[in-house]
Amino acid sequence: MLPHKLALFLFLLVPITAFAQKQKPPSGGRLAVVVDERLAAVRATPQLTGKLVRRLGRGRMVAVRSARTSPDGITFFLVNVSSRTHGWIQREALASPSHAGDDRKLLELIKSSEGFDRISRARIFLDHFQRSSFGPEVLLLLGDTAEEVSSQLTTAATRKLNEPLGSAPEFSYFLNYTGLDRFNRLRITFIFNPSTKRFHYDGSAWRELIRHHPNSPAAAAARKRLEMP
Repeated sequence: MLPHKLALFLFLLVPITAFAQKQKPPSGGRLAVVVDERLAAVRATPQLTGKLVRRLGRGRMVAVRSARTSPDGITFFLVNVSSRTHGWIQREALASPSHAGDDRKLLELIKSSEGFDRISRARIFLDHFQRSSFGPEVLLLLGDTAEEVSSQLTTAATRKLNEPLGSAPEFSYFLNYTGLDRFNRLRITFIFNPSTKRFHYDGSAWRELIRHHPNSPAAAAARKRLEMP
């Protein structure tokens, strides 16, 4: 991309996401992570009508103790959320690095997602499934999606900042745009071109892909992304 040829300003971020922070994993079973929060209701009994104990957010770690299938064919896992909280959660809400095939399942979920949701699930994959052979593909997806999102961020920030600005440099208003915050928490960095007044993804995932998987087909694609003007 264009970072080395233009006077671009870097949006520096602090890795304070739920994924970056060191969450103490619960004990008592096989570790798994919430990847589909739409299904992440922890219930007192293994059934969809069971009493709600709590809902879990995307990226939350649990310990899987056992499994049971309800009469309507839904498989539930009995999980420890903490030392004091446990209950039953639908299998599809979780993915476990130690369970064969869960990396592929999460990859398919990433592919079916869009925008921020795709980036968020890709970050979970990269943080928890570091030994998966699908890593290069996920890195490429993350980078491509972040660049797609940068156009949406440009439009939204321009609309928001369509008013007289104060004495601070114009680019600083853009790089303080609140729409960047949730990406900041996922360790996604955007740069801003003051000439075109557009955001661009800084390309970190593509560079990581080339560095760690230089001979993969995805790395060849990543090199092309970074060479684009």
